[in-house]
Amino acid sequence: MSRTVRALAAVAAALALVSACNSAASSGHGDGSSNASGLTRGVTDTSVKVGGIVSMTSASGYSKKDTDLGARARFLRANAEGGVQGRRIDYIDAEDDGQDPGRNLAAARKLVQQDKVFAVAPMSSVTFSGADFLQQEKVPVFGWGTLPSFCGPQYAYGFNGCLVPSPGGTLNQTWPEGIAKVLGGAGGKSVAIVANDSDAGKFGIRTFQQGFAAAGFTVSYAKASVPAAAVPSDWSAYVKEILGGDGGRAPDAVVSVMQTPNNIGLFTALKRAGYRGVLTDPTDYDPGLLAKDAARQALDGVYVLLQFEPFESTGPKMAQFKADIKAASGGQDVPLSMHTLTGYMSADLFLSIAQKAGRDLTLTHFQNAAQSFSDTGTLVGDRAEPKGQKDSFGCGALVRLTGGAYEVAVPFACHEPVPFK
Repeated sequence: MSRTVRALAAVAAALALVSACNSAASSGHGDGSSNASGLTRGVTDTSVKVGGIVSMTSASGYSKKDTDLGARARFLRANAEGGVQGRRIDYIDAEDDGQDPGRNLAAARKLVQQDKVFAVAPMSSVTFSGADFLQQEKVPVFGWGTLPSFCGPQYAYGFNGCLVPSPGGTLNQTWPEGIAKVLGGAGGKSVAIVANDSDAGKFGIRTFQQGFAAAGFTVSYAKASVPAAAVPSDWSAYVKEILGGDGGRAPDAVVSVMQTPNNIGLFTALKRAGYRGVLTDPTDYDPGLLAKDAARQALDGVYVLLQFEPFESTGPKMAQFKADIKAASGGQDVPLSMHTLTGYMSADLFLSIAQKAGRDLTLTHFQNAAQSFSDTGTLVGDRAEPKGQKDSFGCGALVRLTGGAYEVAVPFACHEPVPFK
């Protein structure tokens, strides 16, 4: 490189440094979320822009589209009540990531770079490849804390806390304690835990294996071995392993950490093999499933984990939720699902923190509000941040599908969490 070129490069670098310093000084809040005019991205004097990322479609046919309805319902009520500190919520609906990592990242980029959202609420998918990008861009994101990306990162919030903690965090014991009640105690009882062969599935095995063991169960089988990309057409090998995992004795409960299509296949195969123990999963609380004969038969008798109050509850919070969903559906009664509530409570947590942040809504003020946020008596129990970025809120229930209808098997309650190792 010639002396002249080196000199020009040095001058250019110096100018770039000065420009960067001037930009930071003039951004208004210096928090990384401001645009060229010094205003916080997605925030005007009259509105706050929010978008979502939801698996509306997937290769298996599984859909979380009701998550979008739930978020829209909560934001509609907020706007009817005057918005947040005088600003209406401009919810631009959710991007469909197709449950595909590439599309998840693309959706995150679009919402930030093109749509200029202040926050992402909800984010509901089994993949969250856009997590690092949203953290880099300092975008608050709200969703179901079933992924490690909701446990620890500064700008991510699970609507019921962190459900997949890192070592040093805690485990929600609703599921193990609930199954213990169903079985009349955990002593001398065994469970088999099965999940998809994916990062989320492997982490689920690790967490629930510890949780059920801490509750007093013997974990006779724990594998993330079911293909994540497609539902197996033959479940016989899995059934043989599960039923023989406890020294040749069938487990007292089979715990599936999978989505509905896999659960239908596995549970049907287990029943055909003569299994009479407890079947349980965390995903199949969906009245829409009852309209399908195959699904209804496969899931009959299954205990489903909920980390919120069951829809069968009659309290005022549940009545408000149902009224909001009906209003967002144009006055129509629509089937409720856990996805509906995921979107609703993701939006609700965002709104609650934004309200606490005050009229001068900047990223800094929002994050400061989150650092001392707490409330009580919600549909997911008592909430607190930043506790929820490390631990779950610890509450839940079990419902059982019986005779074509859900009934509360273990009422909504909060349990003392256990350390995660």
